[in-house]
Amino acid sequence: MQFSLFETQKDNRSSYQLPLSEGDVTYFPNALSNNDADTFFEKLQAELPWRQDSIRLFGKPVKIPRLQSWHGDEACTYTYSNLTMSPNPWTKSLLEIKACCEAICASEHKTQFNSVLANWYRDGQDSMSFHSDDEPELGVNPVIASVTLGEARPFVFKHKETKEKCTQVLEHGSVLIMAGTTQSHYVHGIAKTAKPIGGRINLTFRHLIQRVK
Repeated sequence: MQFSLFETQKDNRSSYQLPLSEGDVTYFPNALSNNDADTFFEKLQAELPWRQDSIRLFGKPVKIPRLQSWHGDEACTYTYSNLTMSPNPWTKSLLEIKACCEAICASEHKTQFNSVLANWYRDGQDSMSFHSDDEPELGVNPVIASVTLGEARPFVFKHKETKEKCTQVLEHGSVLIMAGTTQSHYVHGIAKTAKPIGGRINLTFRHLIQRVK
């Protein structure tokens, strides 16, 4: 594919801050051109080794309500909810999207991502429960870039103490940057819906701290 993100979208990266009292979240609704977002959506469905993992809840294995695929540098093993994932290799498409996210972050955060969790929400019954991305491997105040391809879904932040909520619909081709103390003060999630909707691929790019053995 002729990669056109930097040329076609350079002047279309309008953004705004979400009104979170103790968070730093910026939304870029047009980070990817429609053509590139469409192409990536089709490519990633076909190319990534999707699987449905299980986590343990109350001592019993429960399948997570979505498909996922973990990719990154060779040493980027990641653990959450007692599930440990070894990285699949980067694909060309993932590297291209990673470069776009790093360019968006450059002015404020200068983050170099070394891993990405891909989630495929096949329909409205696939979801993500409330959680924070606060695993030790992510370090203090991590910068996370969340890319949406496909169906738009409401993404909800909830303050851990006040229970204040803020909802942002994440659109096709958008990028959401979470930084600062966001993970310390908020949980976030995507609820199920009974509406007949299409699939959505979400990519969350992260920088894992490499542990010295």
